[in-house]
Amino acid sequence: MSDTGLKGWNHMPEVPLKVSPFFIWPPNPVEMVKWVWNSWALISEKLIILGLAWASLIWFQPPLEETKTFAVGWIAQMYLRNLVLALAVGGALHLWFYTFSAQGQALKYDPRPLMVNGKQFTLGGQVRDNMFWTLGPGVLIWTAYEVILFWALANGHMPLLTWAAHPVWFIALFLLIPVWESFYFYCIHRLIHIPVLYRHIHYLHHRNINVGPWSGMSMHPIEQMIFLGSVFIHLLIGAHPVHILFHLQYYFLTAMSTHTGYQGLLIKDKNRLNLGTFHHQMHHRYFECNYGSLEIPWDKWMGTFHDGTVEANDRMADRRKRIMGR
Repeated sequence: MSDTGLKGWNHMPEVPLKVSPFFIWPPNPVEMVKWVWNSWALISEKLIILGLAWASLIWFQPPLEETKTFAVGWIAQMYLRNLVLALAVGGALHLWFYTFSAQGQALKYDPRPLMVNGKQFTLGGQVRDNMFWTLGPGVLIWTAYEVILFWALANGHMPLLTWAAHPVWFIALFLLIPVWESFYFYCIHRLIHIPVLYRHIHYLHHRNINVGPWSGMSMHPIEQMIFLGSVFIHLLIGAHPVHILFHLQYYFLTAMSTHTGYQGLLIKDKNRLNLGTFHHQMHHRYFECNYGSLEIPWDKWMGTFHDGTVEANDRMADRRKRIMGR
């Protein structure tokens, strides 16, 4: 843990937190290459989900020709696949970190346990409540968006990208989807922090001050629709079926992994897989900061960046006082 004097955390990464080197002047090509490498290479969330997307396409996705006409069969097949994926990823993360406590408090940001009971939760407990919103409306909306896009793609209502015809754009889309997520998420996140939208929609997600894997997609259905709605960019720019699968799996499943409450998966005293982000963990505790991610430094540009230092904490505390006063 870094000796920053910032109180109340069990574990902190090295601070100040660093944004993407692509937005730091002067340019440092070595740091840029390292950033991309660490984001994608070897064992990473992005690479794992890319593998899941290809496996889904090859073994668990109805043929594109079949999706030309709405039918219960192929829609149910996609829904079942998504439900199993959500259960497998969310369940595995929860079992490892919380049920079996396989690494105890090591790399855990917040020292407190998840709430067993709480009147603020729809079903009385944090995990039950989070699972309900994730596996209920969350998976339904995820599947509905896939159904719409595959139907549109099959019927020629959006451009079809293929490796043969568009090899550079085919690969570039995988790299650009997380960047688009950073821009899109910041914009919609600031929007739903407007008081009227927060009180009626976003409050549900912020019941989770201390987060676990099931917290990531535990949102009001309207927020889930807005959040996953980023995928409709493909109506304009086109996609191959695997891009649609990757896009929605990336949004849904990394919402789980980034909310584990742990910096990473520790095996034999080594962090083997980076997961939860301290940047977003601070947002759940301090609320009015870190609306976006580190891929594009919107928070830094807009004055809402908490980099984990005491100085930043004081600035954000003053900002909260001004907001509350207004």
